[in-house]
Order: sequence, then C-alpha cells, then structure tokens
Amino acid sequence: MHSDNFQYWSHQVTETSNALDLEPGVFTWSDPHKIALSLKHSADSSERRKAEPFASAMSMLNFYINRAGKHLSAQQREVLEKAKDELRALYGKPGHGG
Repeated sequence: MHSDNFQYWSHQVTETSNALDLEPGVFTWSDPHKIALSLKHSADSSERRKAEPFASAMSMLNFYINRAGKHLSAQQREVLEKAKDELRALYGKPGHGG
C-alpha cells in the first residue's frame, strides 16, 4: 500500500508544470552525483520545462523531498541534500557550504 501511494505522487510529480522526464526511481538512488547527473540530463533535454534547467532540476528535487517528507529515511534525505550540492556544482552555481 505504501508503494502505491509513492507511485501516485511520483506520477503527480511528473505531471507538474515544471515537469521533467525523470529516470524511473532516480530519487531512490544512493549516489548523489548520479542523481544530480540524471536530473541535469532530464532538465537540459526537457521541452516542457518553464524555467532554466538548473531551476527546474532543483525544484524537482525540492518538490520530491517535500512531498516524501517523513517517508524519507534520514539516509536518503542526506543523499538528496547532497544531490542538491552536486547539482549546483554541475551547473557552476555557488553552493552554501564554502
């Protein structure tokens, strides 16, 4: 039942206006760099996004983290937070860690 709910809002994520064609399960991966690369690829190649690629990719990541909320394990939340830094690095944006 838990996974049905997950599937439901994963679908909702895909249907949002800033939607990117994400790789299946990208947010469940354990490698922040891989997640960031995948998001960047999705954002760079998306025809549907309304914002710049970096903003789209970051908003999808934030949207996921917010929607997952308490269902996200501490470990996976950390991975996704690191993926934000990876994303900033990939796009040459200044990070907030130095």
